[in-house]
Amino acid sequence: MKLDIIDLGLIEYQTAWKLQDKYAAEIAEGKRPPTLLLLEHPHVYTFGRKGHAENLLWGEEQLKQKGISIHWVDRGGDVTYHGPGQLVGYPLLPLGKVNTENKLPEADYVGYVRKLEKMLIGALMQFGIAAGQRSGLTGAWVQPDVHSRCARCKPEDKKKPAKIAAIGVKVDVHGISRHGFALNVNPDMEYWEGIIACGLSEPVVSLADLLDLAPALEDVKAKVASAFRDVFETE
Repeated sequence: MKLDIIDLGLIEYQTAWKLQDKYAAEIAEGKRPPTLLLLEHPHVYTFGRKGHAENLLWGEEQLKQKGISIHWVDRGGDVTYHGPGQLVGYPLLPLGKVNTENKLPEADYVGYVRKLEKMLIGALMQFGIAAGQRSGLTGAWVQPDVHSRCARCKPEDKKKPAKIAAIGVKVDVHGISRHGFALNVNPDMEYWEGIIACGLSEPVVSLADLLDLAPALEDVKAKVASAFRDVFETE
């Protein structure tokens, strides 16, 4: 399968959301190959279909001071943060036919999420970071022995697995995937204090927390693109 990888740089959330719609429609019509969008967003909190407003901890004044916009979107999951220094990826892939409820068969949907996790784990391995999956949860996680070196992490948090990459996806009526993953490279981690990320109490870490020197975002993009091609068997 041929894959088109597009680097959008820093782009407003709403603009990228509309671009997903446009490209997904073209893919469904056979006018565009499967596409992976790589980008960063300005500071934004997004709530998925299972979002709970009470998981937003900062008030209107603090959100304004921090320059955070809020969007309720059609992906799975609860609330998450996107911002500069975080690599966001939106894979727009034809995953197959949906059923009468406009949904992929459960096995195919879960299998797609597991592939995204495998891809992120492979990309992190290229930086010498051992990450893994957690039963019943999505994303890429590091064990306490890996993130024990995190200088800003609370002592009690160092005893728990920490999330380094989040996943939230949707499959449209044509079987094309939307939304995707967010890998924490070197974002301002203070912004996670404003939410209960994904409705979970587990700590969140970044590559910058785990390495002596945070990698350049361009290097991370290259490694994620390589891991994506391997896992999804694309050209």
